[in-house]
Amino acid sequence: QVQLVESGGGLVQPGGSLRLSCAASGSIFSIYAMGWYRQAPGKQRESVASITNVGSTNYADSVKGRFTISRDNAKNTLYLQMNSLKPEDTAIYYCNTAPTVRLTYNWGQGTQVTVSS
Repeated sequence: QVQLVESGGGLVQPGGSLRLSCAASGSIFSIYAMGWYRQAPGKQRESVASITNVGSTNYADSVKGRFTISRDNAKNTLYLQMNSLKPEDTAIYYCNTAPTVRLTYNWGQGTQVTVSS
C-alpha cells in the first residue's frame, strides 16, 4: 500500500512563497498522474494541480500562473511551488493520484498552509 506524506506548509504573509513536498512510498509512484488538492475550512476538497507521469501539467484557474507542480520519479516525490500566495489559498494541502486516475491512494495527513498578515 502506497503511503503519502505531505510537508512544507506553514504560515506565510500574502505575496509570499512556499514549496510543498509529497513523499510516496512504493516503486509504482512513477506510473500514475499525480495531483495536489486542498481543503479549506467548511469547503470541499478541490483539485489544485496535476501532472502526468511524463510531465504534462494542469492547473485550477485560481492558481494558474502562481503555482507550479513538478515531480521527481527517481525520488518518488511530488512538489508544489506556490508563489504570490493569497489569503484564499489558506487550506490543508494533500497529494494523491490525479483526478483522471481511477485509483486513489489513502489520503495522508496533509500539510497546513496559512496565508495571513
